[in-house]
Amino acid sequence: MTIATAPGKIILLGEHAVVYGRPAIAAPVWQTVATATITDQPTGAGCIIVVRDLDQTLNLRTAAPDQPLALVTRLALAELGIDCIPDWRIDLHSTIPIASGLGSGAALSTALVRALFAHAGGPTDADTVSHIVFASERIYHGTPSGIDNTVIAHGVPIWFVKGQQPEPFTPPERFLLAIADSGIRSPTKETVGDVRRGWQANPSRYEAWFDQIAALVLASRHAIETSNLPRLGTLMDENQAILQRLGVSAAPLERMITAARAAGALGAKLSGGGRGGNVIALVNDDTRAAVAQALLSAGALRVIMTANCPDNR
Repeated sequence: MTIATAPGKIILLGEHAVVYGRPAIAAPVWQTVATATITDQPTGAGCIIVVRDLDQTLNLRTAAPDQPLALVTRLALAELGIDCIPDWRIDLHSTIPIASGLGSGAALSTALVRALFAHAGGPTDADTVSHIVFASERIYHGTPSGIDNTVIAHGVPIWFVKGQQPEPFTPPERFLLAIADSGIRSPTKETVGDVRRGWQANPSRYEAWFDQIAALVLASRHAIETSNLPRLGTLMDENQAILQRLGVSAAPLERMITAARAAGALGAKLSGGGRGGNVIALVNDDTRAAVAQALLSAGALRVIMTANCPDNR
């Protein structure tokens, strides 16, 4: 038996603009994970993928070419040099809410690919895993930036620019984020497509917004490196204002953001595709309880508290 895991993720700043070559800062969320377990089956049984959270069972021999989990399995086997379908049962389970902006699809695929390599005894690295998982992200999200598969495969905070080598990003001191699940599915493929259509219709306006977001991301990195959390919170608020202009926020998210700020959060914004999914709020030890309660009162289904530091597991 082989078991592998992968974390969820949040984008601290830079979503949507990152698709257009601007930087973003993302971090893993180890408080919620996807797990893949592989066990050998009798000869001739084939390869079966069981996704119990979706009540789904896939036969690798007959699964559609564009089925995301079957696709990454085939790609991983090809990378390993395995030509025939192995007799394996693969069980997948995740505590990451689906379509919530926490990278559930990328995490499930990452755990799967890690388990495949480990079970076959083949060496791998984060870049190889990320490259394979990106193929499934294209199916899930249409034109993704690659940030989800990158931060989840690496498992550490990263500075990400599309097309460039990701840069591990380690804050000198921890900072606390309250991650609030709105309970509304985040239609990432839809929001990414809507932003693209807006950009195509008015490229100069959208490029200006993307440049403003890039400046906020750069300033946020400096704020993190100097442990200037009030400044980081302000920058998060400014990023949220631009995301509103891009049309990817929504009234339920705005209610939670307003409640978090009123309860003492240093800053708050949506994280991910938007129109659902999660809100993140920057808190400290004195405000974490009040902000968490305010988020729940404003409609959050649950709140996860994650500490971003050299090892936030």
